[in-house]
Amino acid sequence: MKKSAWRMVLFTIIVLMMTTTSGMASSNSYEPVPEASNQQAVYIHSLDIRGGQLYLDVDPITWYEGEEADKVFRERVQDPEMTEAPDGYYIVNDTEEHITLPVDEHAEILLQIYDRTGQWEDVQIVWNEKVALSRFGELFANDELVDMKWFPYHITVKDGVVVKVIQQYIP
Repeated sequence: MKKSAWRMVLFTIIVLMMTTTSGMASSNSYEPVPEASNQQAVYIHSLDIRGGQLYLDVDPITWYEGEEADKVFRERVQDPEMTEAPDGYYIVNDTEEHITLPVDEHAEILLQIYDRTGQWEDVQIVWNEKVALSRFGELFANDELVDMKWFPYHITVKDGVVVKVIQQYIP
């Protein structure tokens, strides 16, 4: 198995262990990202700095959860053996796009899980943890333990500029 595939398997096991134990140790639990009219679910392909300005290269997706995910899943998959979206969510991304958006230097960045120290034991869920934009750039560039491109994000865009980024937790 390739190194990156092993990393993904190991990461998945750790996340499953953490979600099982962290729910017992904390009253904080997952809550869906509230919908907003100027918000879009995306995959972030890359971050790029040009002329001192940070840009995101994003691919818009449609993120569904709960009953809505089950409904869309049944409509699209049409498998009588599978009537619910696996893990309670479903992502629709029929076409891959590359849309470049500038990021406000004071954008709010909220993460759920990331590589804090380079040690697996420190990769833990902290709901909506604020990080600096520069730290987000560092994390996105480091895919040793956690590849930040694996996650969907909800971005808030105001006047064509990204002002908020929320990492979507994936159960």
